[in-house]
Amino acid sequence: MRASRLVSLLLLLQNRGRMTAQELAAQLEVSVRTVYRDVEALGEAGVPVYAERGPTGGYRLVDGYRTRLTGLTAGEAEAIFLAGVPGPAGELGLGSLLSTAELKLRAALPAELADRGGRIRQRFHLDAPTWFREPEPTPHLAALAEAVWADRQVRVRYRRSRGPREVTRTLAPLGLVLKAGRWYLVAAVDGQVRTYRVGAVLELTVLDEPVDRPDGFDLVSCWQEHAEGYERGVYRAEARVRMSVAALELMAYVFPPAMSRAARAAAGEPDADGWLLTTVPIESIKHGHIELLKLGAEVQVLAPAELCERFTATAHRLAALYPAPVAVDPVADEGPG
Repeated sequence: MRASRLVSLLLLLQNRGRMTAQELAAQLEVSVRTVYRDVEALGEAGVPVYAERGPTGGYRLVDGYRTRLTGLTAGEAEAIFLAGVPGPAGELGLGSLLSTAELKLRAALPAELADRGGRIRQRFHLDAPTWFREPEPTPHLAALAEAVWADRQVRVRYRRSRGPREVTRTLAPLGLVLKAGRWYLVAAVDGQVRTYRVGAVLELTVLDEPVDRPDGFDLVSCWQEHAEGYERGVYRAEARVRMSVAALELMAYVFPPAMSRAARAAAGEPDADGWLLTTVPIESIKHGHIELLKLGAEVQVLAPAELCERFTATAHRLAALYPAPVAVDPVADEGPG
């Protein structure tokens, strides 16, 4: 613990130049007395740190004392700082480690590259969660991350979307993936690699049994294959529809990407009234009913028949709730001539 703090103190002085004992104490979250002892320890270890007296004084390193990384281009330095995702790192319990790593990188980089990295961080920011969705609570994420890193199996009680609603499984964690603001665990179970939503984990126990990682396993490739398979498998049916051009354009904003892409790819040429024919992939009749209702009167379902019947019933119920407006007789409204 102290060794890590001494390194952080050294890097703070290397990055920021002169700092007072109070500033160092606040940054390292220790007492001023601890800072005094740490500075003394650095000096005894041969680090050229000295104190400047007076109201503008503080601790400094001898000019020119710094470590530099070699062979790192400006573009590579910018990419490293741009890749930082403090939010997800904090969820994984790695927030302080990420801060320390960035501090070390800044200290080791030549001044020009460190400045470029700082400019990137001030101009670009990665916000992983999607719009209009609250972050999903993941109380067991940090423990899962430790199990993944240590190659230890875990026993989880897990909530499923279908019966039985709660199951207990022993898993061999292989990796964690952040997708659209939600965390997923990729794990081996019964000789197969499967994916679990971390937010659905109700209880977690890290076991002593080691994980035997499959030969040639690659997390990125595995996740890509899973994502593509999920999109192919989730849409088991399709709806033939007639819709306005405006509705087709709106789909990109209110529909899942796979549905919108497929509808645009299958769309024919619009007629004189600005309506066109296309095919929309759906998970089920219920799902298609819910999704296509978002387009209101800008879409007409042609097939399958069961989906048409649902829309007919919905239209009649809506008509009963919202009676037609009373027509105004233009002649009577003119009054006596």
